[in-house]
Amino acid sequence: MTHDVIVIGGSYAGMAAALQLLRARRKVLVIDAGKRRNRFAEESHGFLGQDGVNPGEIARKARAQLSAYPTLAWAEGTAEQAEGEKNAFVVTTADGARHGARRLLFATGVSDALPEIDGLRERWGRSVFHCPYCHGYELDQGRIGCIATGPLSLHQAQLLPEWGEVTLFLNGSFAPDAAQRADLAARGVAIEETPVARLEGAADVRLADGRLLRFAGLFTASRNAPSSPIAARLGCALEETPFGTQIRTDAMKETTVSGAFACGDAARVPHSVSLAVGDGAWAGAQLHRSLVF
Repeated sequence: MTHDVIVIGGSYAGMAAALQLLRARRKVLVIDAGKRRNRFAEESHGFLGQDGVNPGEIARKARAQLSAYPTLAWAEGTAEQAEGEKNAFVVTTADGARHGARRLLFATGVSDALPEIDGLRERWGRSVFHCPYCHGYELDQGRIGCIATGPLSLHQAQLLPEWGEVTLFLNGSFAPDAAQRADLAARGVAIEETPVARLEGAADVRLADGRLLRFAGLFTASRNAPSSPIAARLGCALEETPFGTQIRTDAMKETTVSGAFACGDAARVPHSVSLAVGDGAWAGAQLHRSLVF
């Protein structure tokens, strides 16, 4: 069977795109591995109408709404390979199944390369975060630690005092110059140069000299890349951003391969559920237009 569109990735951006296409009565196959980026978080914030809702529940409800449309097909699994060209794409999944489509949409999301600090990965999405708009308010203006990963962390540390008293852990990742140090001091940000040894408790930082500093929550800037190489394997160009690597698209969300589109965290910065949904909705509309004109 040849679908109008195969959507690779069934999280927020992919489902938002699929919804536009389904409402245009197009045949859509969503292939999803079931690994949402925010699966570690208990609550999602900043998404109008869904503030404070468990992100898994948002995804479950969205899929149930999509399932009401008869032209939807859903495949659980991992898309391993995409080949072909506009109007004649073929996607192969990990179980060897092959699916044809006139158009492709990569909504694979991104992976997070986290600092190699003992205890950090286990706390990711629970007490260690990347986005203060998503998680800052719930820290109730308590003490906040910002673990630097590079120069981009300066911007994060400058912004975080809106949500609490901030300590920036340089952790050997970069050295602020005199002007940057003065700016941080003016914002009330303390700078800690002693390396981080590990994280303990809920959000406590044990330093290499043995000191233990307690915080309401921690932030760090992860390095991002598309969570699947499938778009690059097809020949879609990637591009560097201050946050990492993403799939290059034009204003219509089409990649450098004609007929192949991309949206969500894998194809835009910055990242949040609400931005992913908006990007997906736009991509879905542009995909439909590409099938019409």
